[in-house]
Amino acid sequence: MLTTPSISLTILKKCVEMNFYLSVIVLIAFGILSFSDNGSIFEFNADLYGPLANNLRMMLIYLALTEIFLCIGCFFSGNTHYFMLVGLSLTLMSGSLQVYSLINAIEVDPNLSIFFAYTGVSHLAFGLSAHLLRVNRSPIQTRSPRSS
Repeated sequence: MLTTPSISLTILKKCVEMNFYLSVIVLIAFGILSFSDNGSIFEFNADLYGPLANNLRMMLIYLALTEIFLCIGCFFSGNTHYFMLVGLSLTLMSGSLQVYSLINAIEVDPNLSIFFAYTGVSHLAFGLSAHLLRVNRSPIQTRSPRSS
């Protein structure tokens, strides 16, 4: 027996999707904009320059490029549930930045932690909703009644 999802679940799913697409745009745009001092919304402390050679800037640029190819691959293959892993990774980066800051005794822009937390949770929610839809669509094995 097939049941239709309730209106509130449909609205929730659409909100999760829209938030995910917004987080992808934010991740790509902020990653690319971090390349310049004028366009970046993040403040890269002068202590990061020198031996660390702009590690955070390069990480954000690579992350933007990775996100582009990951989205293309996942949407073409239909495996959008893999975004759960991406979300977990992005969420963990939020905490990793704090550790990075403590170990290197460098002050890192707190907006970076908020950025990674937002994009991570958005990816987690989208991946989880894709996974739940995938699980609910899988065929259920039932026994057919035997005819006498």
